[in-house]
Amino acid sequence: MRNKKPPFEVTTAILDEVAEIAELVGHVNASLGLSTNPTLRRTNRIRTIYSSLAIEQNTLSLEQVTAVLSGKRVIAPPKDIAEVKNAYEIYEMMDSLDPFSVDDLLNAHGVMTRGLVEESGCFRSRSVGVVDKQGNVLHFGTLPDYVPGLVMELLDWVRDSEFHMLIKSCVFHYELELIHPFADGNGRIGRLWHTLLLTQWKPMFTWLPVESIIHDRQDEYYQAINRSNNEAESTAFIEFMLSAIKEALIEAVQTGSVESMSTEEQRWYQIERFLKKNGTITNADVREMFGVSSATANRILSKMVEEGIIRKIRIGKSWGYEPK
Repeated sequence: MRNKKPPFEVTTAILDEVAEIAELVGHVNASLGLSTNPTLRRTNRIRTIYSSLAIEQNTLSLEQVTAVLSGKRVIAPPKDIAEVKNAYEIYEMMDSLDPFSVDDLLNAHGVMTRGLVEESGCFRSRSVGVVDKQGNVLHFGTLPDYVPGLVMELLDWVRDSEFHMLIKSCVFHYELELIHPFADGNGRIGRLWHTLLLTQWKPMFTWLPVESIIHDRQDEYYQAINRSNNEAESTAFIEFMLSAIKEALIEAVQTGSVESMSTEEQRWYQIERFLKKNGTITNADVREMFGVSSATANRILSKMVEEGIIRKIRIGKSWGYEPK
């Protein structure tokens, strides 16, 4: 049946998140110019690619992804490097993709997985089971014969439904994962297409690294999928994804404020954010974060100790720092 509504409920929490996101989008559009700032665009695009691939166990660090996309030589598994290059290519093609086209979805998969999987750019021909990062089976994907029809039906529903695109994009993301139409690359394509659908509402989403929030909250991401699977509807996943989109927008607003800070203030701001997330920080963390030497990292941390922001503690056989 064409255009059959996928199962979900529009809760008060979902309506509240949609309203808050709409307000934040207006603020970001007015103050940051995500679509016009080339430096911010590139930084966010790299964060997006790094985060989406890291969710799928790509081993490259953010700095290595940046180096690969700058044409520098990186010592890493060739497969992981190829994933980065492929992902960058398809994200750069987003403006030319029709978000409601099955052909464009298949072409995007072909670019994303080129040289990496046997069934690249086509729907899978075999049955699959979907597992989480602990190896637990989440569900079994749709039988291959039904995949093309269900994907087309889903895209038609997203195109024609009168629900807000914020909601429809989340539903698509979940339902695509449920169908699991590809032999590999379903998560990467689902997140790419989610962003592509959001750009139909506001073009600024092309440059908003929602994937970085999903990566930071990866356990919650899988929990939301599991809960929706258990409840046989995507409501829980919609609520999670809207909260991630809102968080990405809040971060964009904060980042915009950071741009007016001095280099030292920006570094302290980033370290404080790291500490809020991780609890402690080491010299190695600072080196990786800012691309500085060990001596420079020590100076940055020592200055923060002197200012009374952090304190030095023992972590195993080495030293680290925590908020004071």
